[in-house]
Amino acid sequence: MKVLRTPDERFENLPGYSFAPHYVEIPDGEGGNLRIHYVDEGTRDADVVLLIHGEPTWSFLYRKMIPIIVKAGHRVIAPDLVGFGRSDKPASRNDYSFQRHVDWMLSLLDKLKLTRITLVCQDWGGLIGLRLVAAKPDLFDRVIAANTGLPTGDGPITDAFLAWQKYSKEAPHFEVGAIIKMSNPAFSKDNSLPILSDEVVAAYDAPFPDDSYKEGARIFPSLVPTKPEDPSAAANRKAWEVLSAFKKPFLTAFSDGDPITRGGDHVFQKRIPGTQGQPHTTIKGAGHFLQEDKGEEFAEVTVAFIAKTSA
Repeated sequence: MKVLRTPDERFENLPGYSFAPHYVEIPDGEGGNLRIHYVDEGTRDADVVLLIHGEPTWSFLYRKMIPIIVKAGHRVIAPDLVGFGRSDKPASRNDYSFQRHVDWMLSLLDKLKLTRITLVCQDWGGLIGLRLVAAKPDLFDRVIAANTGLPTGDGPITDAFLAWQKYSKEAPHFEVGAIIKMSNPAFSKDNSLPILSDEVVAAYDAPFPDDSYKEGARIFPSLVPTKPEDPSAAANRKAWEVLSAFKKPFLTAFSDGDPITRGGDHVFQKRIPGTQGQPHTTIKGAGHFLQEDKGEEFAEVTVAFIAKTSA
């Protein structure tokens, strides 16, 4: 497996992101190893809040939330998925699969010996994170799901998502920072009024010096099961069997401005017993990347939920 590693200087002086880097080596699935980067903040013996990002972001997405959660007395672990951030990036799209992403993150949990985890997950962070919960439910004390889902290919898929799959694979230029910027609800109808600074946009671009580093980001949307026979559909159905019996606290905190995942919170609330009686919330004024748009508010929701369900 050919692996690319983003030069460290790409991550210098990023706005609001001064966390010390931490690394762990995990098996790549082909007899080699991959280096995974993660943020590790807070007291080491405190209960863990695991923040998993999605596509095409990295742990920078959680920079507004990490200090608030740490201040509340928790330890934060925020990994960069393989192919993203400061983690290694296999150079071929064929090196990536849904199952491999799950296996890589399971290896991370094992290497770091994490237990009593509160999972906070959004976008692909949920697709992968919920598979972790299904595989190792005893490691998790609670879950907070935001703008995410766990599709099995058995339900309808929107034309918008199918277009996103096509675009991510075929677009001649896949500008990660611009994608984040354009998802922000403060963008005007003609996309002329972004509120994200050039420095923040550049930080989202930082992991990708050129297009050769983006193969993981480009293929990610195509790994989502959209048909019942897709490679990960059966494994996701089995995961739902576990989640449908998951009685530990499970909170949905979706935003009001995300057309991609709208309504997904109700699916969780209907199918997962741990959602019953929880203070589910809608974070207003946020788009798909609510950690970027309303990170401080999302962090306060997270801290309050942990406090409520720890009593």
